[in-house]
Amino acid sequence: MSDIDKEAAIAGVAGSAVGTAGSIGTVAAAGSVAGLGATGITSGLAAIGGVVGGGMATGLVITAAAPLAVGAAAYGLYKWLKD
Repeated sequence: MSDIDKEAAIAGVAGSAVGTAGSIGTVAAAGSVAGLGATGITSGLAAIGGVVGGGMATGLVITAAAPLAVGAAAYGLYKWLKD
C-alpha cells in the first residue's frame, strides 16, 4: 500500500468519525424530545425518516449511511487532490 493510499485511508476514517458525531448530534436535536434518551432517540430517528416520507426505520438507515458517505467522500477527495 502506497503512502497516499495510507493517508487517504486515514482521511476516510477521520471523515467517518466526523460523520458519526454529526449523525448523533442530529438525532439528539431533531426530535420533538431533545437528547439521547429513549424518547429523544426514537423521535429524532422518526423526524429524520419523516424528511423523506418514512418513519423511524428509514431514519435509522439514513443515520447509519451518513458516516459511510462522509468517509467515502473524504477518502475520494483526498485521493483526487493528491493525484
